[in-house]
Amino acid sequence: MHKQNAPLFAAMLHYDRGDAMRIQHLVKVHGYAAAIGRLEDLDEETQFILEAAAILHDVGIHVSLEKYGSSAGKYQELEGPAEAEMLMRQVGGYTEAQIERVKYLVGHHHTYSDIDGPDYQILVEADFLVNLDENASECEAARSVCDKIFKTETGKRMLTDIFLSEQ
Repeated sequence: MHKQNAPLFAAMLHYDRGDAMRIQHLVKVHGYAAAIGRLEDLDEETQFILEAAAILHDVGIHVSLEKYGSSAGKYQELEGPAEAEMLMRQVGGYTEAQIERVKYLVGHHHTYSDIDGPDYQILVEADFLVNLDENASECEAARSVCDKIFKTETGKRMLTDIFLSEQ
């Protein structure tokens, strides 16, 4: 993890304090995103933004639950960007361009069309890897997203190793 993102990670854990399930989810998504980004050889700036977005990707859940009584992806995408910006500004040290890109990724990470960059693609793949496991999905669901959603070789390999390979 980049040194700049460590205080953001701590701020997000504090934001989600008392909610071990959400904290473990963000830790896992961040871990997969960081590894996929490195193995796909992202440039440092894209990797940095990807990891910040992975830390913050579900930051809109609390507001969504309060406002709509639901944590559905569409509500997370509506409410997440403002919360992400608030935390990034609170931590400090992020440029306007970095904040805007992270807000965009947080606001689109449940939208699987028009993926416009490797940071977006990898964030979606990392979130799917974790969600498939947390939702105890069947192999058929993994096979379907592998064909429809996953684009990186690393993400496909991880999905196959985790869900589709027989020992």
